[in-house]
Amino acid sequence: MRKKNASAMKKHKIIVAPTSLAMAEYLSGMITGGLNELPAKTCFNIAVSGGTTPEAIFRNLPCLKDGTIKWNSIRLFWVDERCVPPDDPESNYRMVKKSLIENINIPGANIFRIRGEAEPAVESDRYGALLADELPLMNNIPRFDLVILGLGTDGHTASIFPHNIFLFSSAVNCAVSAHPASGQKRITITGRVINNAANVVFLIKGQEKADIVRALISGDNYSEYPASLVNPVNGDLTWLTDIHAAQLIKGST
Repeated sequence: MRKKNASAMKKHKIIVAPTSLAMAEYLSGMITGGLNELPAKTCFNIAVSGGTTPEAIFRNLPCLKDGTIKWNSIRLFWVDERCVPPDDPESNYRMVKKSLIENINIPGANIFRIRGEAEPAVESDRYGALLADELPLMNNIPRFDLVILGLGTDGHTASIFPHNIFLFSSAVNCAVSAHPASGQKRITITGRVINNAANVVFLIKGQEKADIVRALISGDNYSEYPASLVNPVNGDLTWLTDIHAAQLIKGST
């Protein structure tokens, strides 16, 4: 595993890992390290994302040695959700449930899903208020201990796409989005919450992501890609990638 500084980004680092298991091990270290820094009996609040890369990493977390993560001290929230029922194959909640939750010992009270089956605008308001009630506030904005993001080849992250990049600067905690091709409605946390987190990590795998990773790390087309706006003001950003996604980053191989 190779650790590199991202010279174009303040307080940011790039971690290149050889396998999904190695990526899971690094993520586990971030979680346990962060939890150990919190006061006793304090929960570590994580926002998780959907997508094939987070799914692969989540499946590996329960395979790590017993006791690596104290799951009873973890609270799970969602970065975004498709507006579908929780048992729908497209549900981000369902993916996290099948790949992670069913394989760990985490209290049900520590799981805060977005209700994809609800009316989108109503649920967006509800979840935004829930974040404000359940999370500590910094600058009157909910503050996660860790936000886990995926990355699309179009530069989108969460459910903020290039065509609705304005959602990143929204004044609310959650917003209703729509997929640019299918029009499917989604509920997403906004940039103000992402950038208020103590730690943000992108999980990125695959050669098809190499071009967008290179562009984002180099600072190209800054205004075009929502993911380029991720810059935690009072936190740290980590790019956790496999070898294939990092292959075009100068000096990564």
